[in-house]
Amino acid sequence: MGRPGLNRRHILTGLGGLTVAGSLGFAALGTGADALASDASTRVRYWNLFSGGDGYNMIAMLDAFRKARPAIDVKDSTLQWGNPYYTKLAMAASGSRAPDLSVMHLGRVAGFAPGRLLDPWDTELLARYGIREEDFNPALWKRAVVDGKLYALPLDIHAQLTFYRKDVLKKAGLLGDDGRIVPITSTKEWFDALRAAKKATGRGLQTIGIHANDQNFAWWFFVTFYAQLGGDYFDPAMTDVVFDEDRATEVLEFLRRHVTDGYAVAGAADAEQFMNGSPFVWEGNWSVPVYSGAKIEYGASPLPAVFGRQATHAESHAFVLPHQSARGGSANEAAHELAAYIVKNAVAWAAGGHIPAYTPTLVSAAYRKLTPQSEYVSAMDHQATEPKAWFAGSTGTLAARIGPVVASSNLGSTKPAAAAHRMRNVLEQLLAMKNPMDGRTAAQGGTA
Repeated sequence: MGRPGLNRRHILTGLGGLTVAGSLGFAALGTGADALASDASTRVRYWNLFSGGDGYNMIAMLDAFRKARPAIDVKDSTLQWGNPYYTKLAMAASGSRAPDLSVMHLGRVAGFAPGRLLDPWDTELLARYGIREEDFNPALWKRAVVDGKLYALPLDIHAQLTFYRKDVLKKAGLLGDDGRIVPITSTKEWFDALRAAKKATGRGLQTIGIHANDQNFAWWFFVTFYAQLGGDYFDPAMTDVVFDEDRATEVLEFLRRHVTDGYAVAGAADAEQFMNGSPFVWEGNWSVPVYSGAKIEYGASPLPAVFGRQATHAESHAFVLPHQSARGGSANEAAHELAAYIVKNAVAWAAGGHIPAYTPTLVSAAYRKLTPQSEYVSAMDHQATEPKAWFAGSTGTLAARIGPVVASSNLGSTKPAAAAHRMRNVLEQLLAMKNPMDGRTAAQGGTA
């Protein structure tokens, strides 16, 4: 028997109820000629959430596609990032007004009711345009599969990194002969490095920025180090919580120590401090254009493997096919071709700091010349990701519920052990909830 249809209430509830009056009517900014008004033989409507430098890079890639395939007219629209974007996309997919192609964070796919709000990719059609499973990281491809079908085509991963000032680290004896930060494999080595860097730091600057009071960064860093300890959240069947409070407490104590030992300052403008001479900052790879534009001598590597196992938090931008009741024909084929073209020609995208998902790009001469991108490319092979559940993913319910708990531990308002216990309680509550956009529990949300 079919599942009940979705309505506006289901969608708004499923996306956290964060949409305010008028947010569904914001302008969609496109580039190039309006495809709907042109006489092109094939027209593709494409939605994305890229602004700033990412937006410019995406426009350049779209223009290259238009030049290569003039018979396909692309109408691209850039919408507001975050829950407003996902709300508008969900409502369009449920109301027969969906675009032919859109972008989604890979962590949000499981909650977007694959099979109802998303259509699966035609892998044979993708293969015709040069997209094969073997050209992607296996773990990344697996995350894109739900109930045996491919529902997302990964474009990149964006990882949390250790950015470091080479001038300060050289003075502190922490820069190797290769011009990169010396290897760090334990918490002792890490805090020894912070101690040495602090001595070499200018007055009035923190040693490292960790965004201690930011719920998103707090959660992302926790995911990293909890993965390094081998921690998990749920059993494979998604029926029980297996969250390890002892391991979680160890991670929370590690993060908290950055503040208590005076290396990180809560509420500091971390990026600005780094550009002014702070030795370290933990940031997403999207900061590469900012720091490169500041013309400072810096490097970037995956977050330190302080618990003996490499892992660094990563999310992924991916292409998806929003549900259309009559998907098919030339527009659908062109959507496959457009997505494949961008994925295969993502060196320009890498300029924004992202690691291209298409692995042949990673060994190309053009990519190897990019710095510091080529320094942290190994993050692709040890991604620490959120659990594959409807409530996970960028700007999702999990981060909104559990991130503040981690931040409260960082700031000292909650003891690490108590925070770990609260985190487990949140996981138990979320696992018991149904996906409002699908009517199924997390345990029924599909498997890879």
